[in-house]
Amino acid sequence: SLKYAILLDEVEHEESWVISLEDLKKAGKEERKASKESMQEIAAKTKPEDLWSIIYTSGTSGDPKGVILSHFNIAANVQQTQAHAKFKKNKRWLSFLPLSHSFERITSLFSFWIGGDIYFAESITKVPDNLKEVKPQYMTTVPRLLEKIYSTVIEQVISGPKAKQKIFNWAQHVGTKAVNKYLVYNKKPIGPLGIKYAWAKKLVFSKISAVFGGEFVRCVSGGAPLAPEIGEFFLMAGVRVQEGYGLTEMSPITHANVNKHLKFGTVGKALPDVQTVIAADGEILIKGPNMMGGYYKSPAETAEAIDKDGWFHTGDIGFIDEDGYLKITDRKKNIIVTAGGKNIAPAAVEREICASKFIDQAVVVGDRRKYLVAILVPSLEIIAKWGKKQNPPIEFTTYEDIVTSKEVNQLIKDELRASQDELARYEQIKYFFIAPQPFTIETGELTASMKIKRNEIINKYDLEIEELYNN
Repeated sequence: SLKYAILLDEVEHEESWVISLEDLKKAGKEERKASKESMQEIAAKTKPEDLWSIIYTSGTSGDPKGVILSHFNIAANVQQTQAHAKFKKNKRWLSFLPLSHSFERITSLFSFWIGGDIYFAESITKVPDNLKEVKPQYMTTVPRLLEKIYSTVIEQVISGPKAKQKIFNWAQHVGTKAVNKYLVYNKKPIGPLGIKYAWAKKLVFSKISAVFGGEFVRCVSGGAPLAPEIGEFFLMAGVRVQEGYGLTEMSPITHANVNKHLKFGTVGKALPDVQTVIAADGEILIKGPNMMGGYYKSPAETAEAIDKDGWFHTGDIGFIDEDGYLKITDRKKNIIVTAGGKNIAPAAVEREICASKFIDQAVVVGDRRKYLVAILVPSLEIIAKWGKKQNPPIEFTTYEDIVTSKEVNQLIKDELRASQDELARYEQIKYFFIAPQPFTIETGELTASMKIKRNEIINKYDLEIEELYNN
């Protein structure tokens, strides 16, 4: 049971079990004076199988579960990660993910272990400022941050002079060739293409790399899928994005792209000593030294997650390609089976929808229904700029202005029509409604790592969803 809660800020309280960080430091100093053992002696008593931490899952597909991780699990994952990724020591890292999240916890330990300096961002909104201040070489991130930077750059280009648009389009064309022939293999472009790429970097891409502080080398992105075109875009600018995969139950990293061969749209190859198989129904099964001991006080759920042969059932659907790279299709629980018997991975449809600069977030619905519908969150920032260019101009100052606007509703319809060209007819959205507020961590619709809580959102808007089908 919970014994103490530590407050980082000085706040008045009466509970004896709540103590401040300063009081904890004082108690630690007193204990150190009174103790006859050194930290090294205490550490030497620790066994590999001893409990390191219980980390609770985000609860995107059910109730949060306490994951039991040992010192061996964590030590194994730190060493597996470095053997796979080969980060250099004495480099600066920027951290902005919640410190309670397994991905960020392993990043902190990992950066210490290889001899790096880690800086903690003041807040998610201050990350752009902190990047310029810290000038990091490495960072772990989630796609949401990269998507925001990408959409901001594209919007600035579209709203800029025609001459700048032509230069940008030329640079992107050159960059795409450089990416496919050289950069994904971590090679420097040579020959005529190398000369053109050098000019593209000077005229365009150097400005994008400056957003990351000017010394950035690469980052590992996880927690959600990253659109391939975004990964390619940042690679053109000299920012290598290694997309990876993991789960809290695996301490957490199991796969990551190899730096000498990036394959966008995949989560890369398995880390050393991690075994991966695809079950008959497409589910990804994993085992390795970094696998949890089980769920805290939940033997039935542990037995359901880890089978008799020791394989952890991830709940994700995917496949391994000819190069040994893992590609995630969707969560097993999220797969939509339409009334016509068609299987649809909603994440893939949502990625197509969110390729529109006007749409920030999307949740697709349609299990056991005749067609798909969607709950959408438009981008207030982008639509506000769009509104000013209309004749006559339309003012959008609040998100509520967007929700009630007939013009925005028509704009989204047009965007959906354009963005769904590549989808099969049964995968296309027939109707949608705009959520009355954006999905946020505070409203319980996003996890701490900014993953969408699909079930929470669908349950919250069940009446609106029914209305789309009834009408």
